[in-house]
Amino acid sequence: QVQLVESGGGMVQPGGSLRLSCAASGRTISRRVLSWFRQAPGKEREFVAAISWGADNTYYADSVKGRFTISRDNAKNMVFLQMNSLKPEDTAVYYCAARAEGLTAVVATTRTQYTYWGQGTQVTVSS
Repeated sequence: QVQLVESGGGMVQPGGSLRLSCAASGRTISRRVLSWFRQAPGKEREFVAAISWGADNTYYADSVKGRFTISRDNAKNMVFLQMNSLKPEDTAVYYCAARAEGLTAVVATTRTQYTYWGQGTQVTVSS
């Protein structure tokens, strides 16, 4: 089992920045693709970004490309999402997710491709 706990959400004005963190415990995450998803009220959960085991490969949704950066620290069992130039449409609950151990593909954008999920952290972008 892998337990994932997100933190760092909050309220920010348009154009602002936030950094989300996800702490993992339980089984190792060093050989797992890690991702961030988000879910706005009344909408389906959508893929945001993914990162490979060694952080040498990343993949982003078009809506966040150039504004968000995913990173990880395997020694600390953590994954991060730096969010810059935030827009009101980025408002959502953000979830950390981990794929099954040993899978390598970072182009994994559907919920069913992930085994473990955190409880989410709210991000609100509003003036």
